[in-house]
Amino acid sequence: MAPGGLFDYDAEVAPHNRRFREVAAVGAQDRVLDVGCGTGQSTREAARAAAAGSVLGVDLSAPALEQARRLTEDEGLGNVAYLRADAAAHEFAQAHFDLCLSRFGTMFFPDPVAAFTNLAHALRPAARLVLLVWQDRERNEWATAVDEAITRTPPPPRPGEDPFALADPATTERILTTAGFTDVAFTDVHEPVYYGPDAAVAYDMVLSLRRPQQLLAHADAGDEARRRLRALLGARERGEGVYFDSRAWLVTAERRAARVR
Repeated sequence: MAPGGLFDYDAEVAPHNRRFREVAAVGAQDRVLDVGCGTGQSTREAARAAAAGSVLGVDLSAPALEQARRLTEDEGLGNVAYLRADAAAHEFAQAHFDLCLSRFGTMFFPDPVAAFTNLAHALRPAARLVLLVWQDRERNEWATAVDEAITRTPPPPRPGEDPFALADPATTERILTTAGFTDVAFTDVHEPVYYGPDAAVAYDMVLSLRRPQQLLAHADAGDEARRRLRALLGARERGEGVYFDSRAWLVTAERRAARVR
């Protein structure tokens, strides 16, 4: 667990983050918008790269942002600001940012076309968009194995809580194109996710997540479900930690340039 009881997403997706950072290629003078920034790892990395620019991290979680501000202050980064807001609807300065980043933070928009249209308005023409999103649920062992350990017939995610909402490239490309983006491209990211140094830590981490909490609340046999979950995590424990297979997309696009009349 991270400080304050927050799930340690930074450790979970460290290999994904390395790929994400490389593709983001933040410039020294970039003005960056980081959507769903959480505790701010991607925000701080962008800020170090954009030494003559600035970064705004946006998230809905007050505890995550509190930790992000503390870590940013500890690192002495003066070109970072954080905002607690719904990035799907917040009125950002128009045509202001050079780059919009999001590391697993854009899959939960109730109306993705409206949300990405709002983000497009915040970007200057030809500004870049770089997203990490999960591929299909069936290609992500961390989701299928945990769900099925708790209940043999897991229900579909609730509306607005589906981490795989942008898994289909054709659907995502259509959303982004409609929202004002062009040159949409997808790169496969096949990396493991890390759930902790041992099965006991992994168990606590899993139980801090909303989806397992919901499934356990409705599991037919709570004690038996917990036993199966512990057994699963024990089986995935290796000498260096507990890992599950995963697949994600690195999505890149550009804000469509304004038409010349």
